[in-house]
Amino acid sequence: MAPSQATDPMITTIRHRVNYSETDQMGVVYHARYLVWLDVARTEYLRTTGMSYRDLEALGVRMMVSNLSIRYRRAARYDDSVRVRTWVRERASRRITFGYAVEHDETDTLLATATTELLVMDERFSYSRLPGEIASRLVPTPDPVRL
Repeated sequence: MAPSQATDPMITTIRHRVNYSETDQMGVVYHARYLVWLDVARTEYLRTTGMSYRDLEALGVRMMVSNLSIRYRRAARYDDSVRVRTWVRERASRRITFGYAVEHDETDTLLATATTELLVMDERFSYSRLPGEIASRLVPTPDPVRL
């Protein structure tokens, strides 16, 4: 996946060329591959805010996916260039919701939309609160597409 690029201060974009190994017998991207793309996009979003998952873990913060929703709209196929835009939809003291738009990079066709909800945990995997210095970097942004 290509490095993250900020298209808006609160929306990041990664780009990826679909590999043959990511497709099924019909040449369509296997549905579970989108989960990997979302994870990479979320990680890069955090990195552009000045922190990484490693930094969070060093502070004793864990973020665990508790809910995931994907709406597939069009098929991505082998050798397509896709982009995944990521933003924070909602931030609460113990939960963060990210939004995603997976788009064909050359035609701007919306391929899928998704959300992930992450719970904030401590190093013992008990519920915790998001530290203020981290929360201030995760600013909710209006959805740029209809999810």
